Amino acid sequence: MATTQPTDPGAMIRQLLGDALAYLYPASLRVIIRLEIPELLADRPRTAAELAEATGADASHLQRILRYLSSRGVFQEDETGAFHATGLSEPLRADARPSVRQTVLLLTDDIYWRSTGRLEDIVRTGKTVFDDLFGAPLFELLAGDPERAALFDSGIAAISVLEQEAIAAAYEFPEGARVVDVGGGPGGLLNTVLRRNPTLRGVLFEQESVLAKHILDDSLSDRWSTAAGDFFTAVPEGEDFYVLKRVLHDWNDEDSLKILRSCRAALPEHGRVLVVDAVIPPGNEPHASKLYDVAMMTIFDGKERTEEEFTRLLSAADLKVARIIPTPGTLSVVEAVPA
Repeated sequence: MATTQPTDPGAMIRQLLGDALAYLYPASLRVIIRLEIPELLADRPRTAAELAEATGADASHLQRILRYLSSRGVFQEDETGAFHATGLSEPLRADARPSVRQTVLLLTDDIYWRSTGRLEDIVRTGKTVFDDLFGAPLFELLAGDPERAALFDSGIAAISVLEQEAIAAAYEFPEGARVVDVGGGPGGLLNTVLRRNPTLRGVLFEQESVLAKHILDDSLSDRWSTAAGDFFTAVPEGEDFYVLKRVLHDWNDEDSLKILRSCRAALPEHGRVLVVDAVIPPGNEPHASKLYDVAMMTIFDGKERTEEEFTRLLSAADLKVARIIPTPGTLSVVEAVPA
């Protein structure tokens, strides 16, 4: 559905000014998560004064944040001044299933804030300023910062939990196939695929430091193995499917091509490469991929891609798009075969 734009000049100006302050919304979400307000409201409504006493915050300032978030539906203020939890506040709790608490904390961490503040420089130069701000690319920074790495891992894992079942259900693997999850993180997607397909065997291919923290299910251990390496140079050879979930969008075309060529070199002629990423649709309709695409340029030199861009990129790696399978979420499965 297309977005409805105001036609009255005054309304248009008010919208633009409101949008210019839109950063206050995620900033406010971060405040209430850090103060654990969603947890405190889980059992009963409370006033700002009660919440301030429980959290050590200033009651007046906290009340103003809560009032603003109530206008966005995160909470609901009643006539007595007490604030109630809502459906929007529930996933912000640490104990919610699913929970997006860690993901919101990650997306409002200064690794995103500071880079986004330099968006004009990024657009002018065509490359992220992240390395200049933090002294290293993101993954190098995380390797030397265990606390921030834990936040990144937990935030990304929370997103993955929301996506895995839909992805596994969207693609039908043949019986007895072997699947390599390339850059598969701790193995959540591979776990889900193996549970859903009892004859499949899988390999989780990652860096050694990531494999040390894998979550592959012991009850499935006769059907999975791990392999350490660098997907820029080589991946395990001769398997049936090579899955790249939320991998290519981290990298520019040059680096993505290196990854795809590693997969192509390992791929038998009957094999498939499954790129699981957002596919940006044409036109002016709202789509989460268009927002994520801007976010990717702030911390990586990465990007979301259109169908045409995927076709060109895969062709350069001697692969061709066989079909694109949408999932109920933002991601699609781009199935590629040898060209």
